[in-house]
Amino acid sequence: MSTFLSLQGGSQVPALALLSLRKTQKPYFHLTGSLFSTGRANTFTINCSGFDQQGVDPTVFQSVFNKKDFRPVTNFSIPTRINISFTLSAILEVDAQLQLLTSFLWLKLSWNHPFISWDPEECGDIKKLAITAENLWLPDIFIVESMDVDQTPDGLSAYVSNDGHVVYNKPMRVTSICNLDIFYFPFDQQNCTLTFSSFLYTEERMLLGMDKEVWEIMDDSRDRGRTQGEWELLGINKATPKMSVGTSLFDQIMFYVAIRRRPTLYVINLLVPSSFLVAIDALSFYLPAENENRAPFKMTLLLGYNVFLLNISDLLPATGTSLFSVYFALCLSLMVLSLLETIFITYLLHLATTQPPPMPRWLHSLLLSHASPRTCCPAVPQKENTSLGLISTHLSGLKEPGKLGGKELGPKEAELNGGTGLTRAQLADLWVQFGHMMDNLLFRIYLLFLATSVTTILVLWNT
Repeated sequence: MSTFLSLQGGSQVPALALLSLRKTQKPYFHLTGSLFSTGRANTFTINCSGFDQQGVDPTVFQSVFNKKDFRPVTNFSIPTRINISFTLSAILEVDAQLQLLTSFLWLKLSWNHPFISWDPEECGDIKKLAITAENLWLPDIFIVESMDVDQTPDGLSAYVSNDGHVVYNKPMRVTSICNLDIFYFPFDQQNCTLTFSSFLYTEERMLLGMDKEVWEIMDDSRDRGRTQGEWELLGINKATPKMSVGTSLFDQIMFYVAIRRRPTLYVINLLVPSSFLVAIDALSFYLPAENENRAPFKMTLLLGYNVFLLNISDLLPATGTSLFSVYFALCLSLMVLSLLETIFITYLLHLATTQPPPMPRWLHSLLLSHASPRTCCPAVPQKENTSLGLISTHLSGLKEPGKLGGKELGPKEAELNGGTGLTRAQLADLWVQFGHMMDNLLFRIYLLFLATSVTTILVLWNT
């Protein structure tokens, strides 16, 4: 089993074992020769015959620390391979207005350091050390889409193996650019990218590789996810493009992060109340057209819906056009049209009962052809109204054509009535019948348009 030690310089740093390095007058070990001796393949081996479980003198690595500003290679023509992996611990925020994704990552970088090597058998079976990261050379890996300055905390450690393998982990709060499409809000899925690249080293000096497979990164991110917020992780894929800057090429690894919004909050707080209000507005058509409370009821619904829209404005995307916004605008338009229809029918019935206007002959014929037989087919037709097809009960008060309430209509009035010879009561009944027919027709058109619009929106959401 490996033993892990800590190297500290000035301040305490974390380690894998409760060991510390202390500078004393009597060191815990001595070097059997020079600090570093050249080994095979141009690597350097630390002579550590004095290694034991008490600690390690940091001066053993001082030569390595002095070279931390330079890329650790024995031949500068050989590129350094950096293996990258990460764990997406949380999706903190998705800002649709600024097109930004804020996430929390644990980034893992690993590479080989040719100047560090020791024999565990000669060094107290020590195979891995924890060294303060600021004492080692670190690759300048950054995220291309990041919009924030790297805020890596101080005092992090890197783990160094006896064969020179270095592993460096660091937490990152990343705010990155993401092209967000909110048209299908709140049933939308987004595909953001996290591109890792070097800032200084071209592909001749640094190559990027994978420390884990993509499916392993995905599984770790799902297992270690710390939040159950608005967004959930769907999948992670990768690509390896090259970034060209002038004549230089930089190696890159691009990860595609697919996320999906959890719509439950928006369905319960937005979709369901809006649907209830529209359904109540549609059912209000069953109130009698002559009822004086029908129009005020619809006005109250319309006012309540406007207040509802004002209260939910913070939950809707601030920019762009979404199907949700279209749905709310459609519902509001239907409620306005419903109120206008009620106002028109109320005005028509009021006009029919107070001062019925002359009815054109074509409209009179249309009413007769579309009215039910019980209403328009006479059981005992009278001589005067046989051509009209109206029953005597429906045309009560009819005495003679061209008469109104026992009074004959003048030539001018008869001409205004289209020559039908209807009395005022009969004319009022026909206009009332026309108002009910129009109310029924407009209600059916309202339902048809509502069903078509809602079905279209649902189909778009499902696709």
